Formats: sequence, structure tokens, C-alpha cells
Amino acid sequence: MKNWISFPKVEGTASRQAHVRLPAGTYERELGREGFFGPATQMHHAHPPTGWTSFDGPLRPRAFDLNHVEHMPGQIPGCPLEAPALMGNAATQLRLWRFKGKMDHLVRNADGDDLLFFHQGGGHLFCDYGHLEVREGDYVVLPRNTCWRLEADEAVMVLMVEATGDAYKLPDKGLVGAHAIFDPAVLDVPALDDAFQAQKHERETLVRVKKRGQLCAMTYPFNPLDAVGWHGDLAPVRLNWRDIRPLMSHRYHLPPSAHSTWISSRFIVCTFVPRPIESDPEALKLPYYHSNEDFDEVLFYHRGQFFSRDNIHPGMVTYHPSGFPHGPHPKAYEVAQKFERKETDEVAVMIDTRDPLDVHPAMEGVEWGGYADSWKAK
Repeated sequence: MKNWISFPKVEGTASRQAHVRLPAGTYERELGREGFFGPATQMHHAHPPTGWTSFDGPLRPRAFDLNHVEHMPGQIPGCPLEAPALMGNAATQLRLWRFKGKMDHLVRNADGDDLLFFHQGGGHLFCDYGHLEVREGDYVVLPRNTCWRLEADEAVMVLMVEATGDAYKLPDKGLVGAHAIFDPAVLDVPALDDAFQAQKHERETLVRVKKRGQLCAMTYPFNPLDAVGWHGDLAPVRLNWRDIRPLMSHRYHLPPSAHSTWISSRFIVCTFVPRPIESDPEALKLPYYHSNEDFDEVLFYHRGQFFSRDNIHPGMVTYHPSGFPHGPHPKAYEVAQKFERKETDEVAVMIDTRDPLDVHPAMEGVEWGGYADSWKAK
């Protein structure tokens, strides 16, 4: 337990509870530590914290359209280990992989666990542990050094999130119990089924391995995916966002951490799925303004209309560096507070990283340059 300096106080005109019954004409901003897990203060402002007239400098809010990310010159076409790198730091790397057809080689990532999110398309994933059918909206967690390949029934677009030097775990669900958000029983694992048996062969097979960011290749005179059985508690798992049943409160807007799906030591992955909007007229009905003092925030938009953003469509990603206020766009804020919508239809993946992220060259040319100005005071 951390010995935070803690002495809850109230100064001036403030709400009695966070995110409820805001003083008339004010805008709430949360200043907090440890993401949304540590001590926090709700500040009440007379003006929106994002109501700037200009925003200059490299660490500004940024938005990118990943639908237009191109394969980088010199990289191996079709190889997920060579998929364009979007952002990263020492603890994680984000990549975007597009592919269609049958992979002609196997891959292993020895640098860390890989989380695949299938934004578009699906097919059949074959790995050391067996065969796993995948479709749009699936997460697949591949433990470090798992050997695998994909046969895509249609063109796939996959967001890849590497836990560099680390592993993925399930979040602590605390008071709500192990079956909340999603029951671990819905996690599927590969099977040594007929499809897996049929892909075995004695032909020459190439395996590409990534370690310390470098690729090596091994050639076998047979297919290394030749398991006849296995037992244990380590295996790839599949989870579709449709199996996530979000925590909800009709009287209180829950923080993003309530939607945690996967955790690693230095970052967290949350999933926002459709849910009813708070019905209590005194409750805030969308994300409050905050600066996320300890984490960088990345949001990948999978489908639907993201209810706190304007001019964002599926396949886009936004990036908010730690330390700068962000929150709902002005129009979205007004609509939500007027209670014009009863529920959200969005599906989005959020990655919050404790360490600052670097934006990689693959993102050049796909940025919405006016994103920081989209909150601009009119």
C-alpha cells in the first residue's frame, strides 16, 4: 500500500460527490494519480479546461487515420513481425497489420506477449497449441514465443499491442467478483482439431523470430506446428468484445479503469462497448475533463459513434500525452448533458501507458492536423 498524502478537503464552490450535481455553470476536471486508481481532486472551472485558442508544440493531442497507413519500404510483406510500427516505448509497441490469404511462413515474437485485435476480417489462426477461428472484434492474446500463422478468409486489419518483456494478465475485479465484465469461461483456447491435423506436413517451413527488435529466420524440413497433445495453464486465449458485459451505474459515470480488459506491468488495455448512458439528471453523462497525470492515452476506434468525440470514424486512433487537459468535444458535451441519447453504440480500445510514447514514421501523412484545434474556443 502506498502512503499517499491524503486529506480530503473542500474549498469554495464544489460538488459534494465527484461527477454528480456539478455547480451551475462549471466544468469539472479531475487531477489524479495512478490513472484512475490513486488519490484525486475534482476541480470546478468557470470555463472548459480545453477551451484554448491555440495549441502549439509536439506534445499536443493528435489523431491519425490508420485506414491509410502504408507498409514501410524494406519490410517483409505479409509478415506480422514487420507490420508498420505506430507508437511505442520500452514497455510496448503498437503495430497495424494488414493481410489477405495464407501466410507462407510461421512467426514467433520472443520480445513479449502479443495482443491482436481484429478490427476487420477473420480466418483461421494456427499455432503451437492448435487451431483457433478468429473474426472481427476478437482479441487474441499470444504468449511470448508462441509460433503461429494466419489463414485469412478475407482481408484483415489487426491492431497489435506488444507487452515488451512482459505478459498479459486479467485485471483485479475486486468487490464485483471474478465473473464481472466477462466470465473467464468465455475465454477460448486453440484446439488440436481436424483443421489442425490437416495442416501438418513434412515440407520445408520457414519460421521468423523477433528478439530485441531484430528478425532471425530458421528453416525446418517439416512443419513445426506438429503437437500431438499438451496440458498446462499457459495458452493463447480469444475474447470477442461482444462477450464483454460492462460495469454500469445509472447515477455515476464510471472511470475508464472500470472497463479494464488486459493489464501489463507498464500499461493497461480497456474496452469501451455499447452501454446505457447515465439516466440520473444530476450525473455527468460522459467522460470528465482530465489530464491523466501519470499515463499517456491512446484510443483506437473500432465501430459506432464515439459519443465524446466529433469527426472520428472507425479505424482512427487518437493520442493524448500525459499532462495536457482533454475530454469531450464541446458539441458532444452539450448533447450528452441534454440527455438526447439513451445509450452509446461505440466500440473502442484504449491503451494507457505509464511511460511516454513515441510516434513512429509510419504515422506521417495520416494525421488529422486540426485535431488539437477541435476543442478551440469559438
